[in-house]
Amino acid sequence: MVGGVILFAHGSRDPLWRAPMEAVRARLQAAQPRLLCHCAYLELCEPSLQAAVAELAGLQVAHIAVVPMFLGAGRHVREDLPGIVAALRDCHPELRITLRPPIGEDARMLALMADIASEAISLDD
Repeated sequence: MVGGVILFAHGSRDPLWRAPMEAVRARLQAAQPRLLCHCAYLELCEPSLQAAVAELAGLQVAHIAVVPMFLGAGRHVREDLPGIVAALRDCHPELRITLRPPIGEDARMLALMADIASEAISLDD
């Protein structure tokens, strides 16, 4: 069984904004070569979540995990994203599509951000 991960982010017109998302995707793909990993965006750039799911469905994946790459669970994560995922489940009943919590709610991410912020003062010394 092949699985897929979609790193879902907001999106921006600035092409440089995508670099960190693509870097996470590349690291994940290198660490787990059998896992199909795509990025998708809510707006302002491509591909959309719908397009990424359709592409993975065409590659015969059985399970897709959507990982919101948001630090906070604002309206997009709380309201928009669950509706989009529900519609995708209806369009692709052969797939198991799971929606993960946003990365900003993971204790490991919070600890990492605190560690990075705590280094800020020593970098200026």
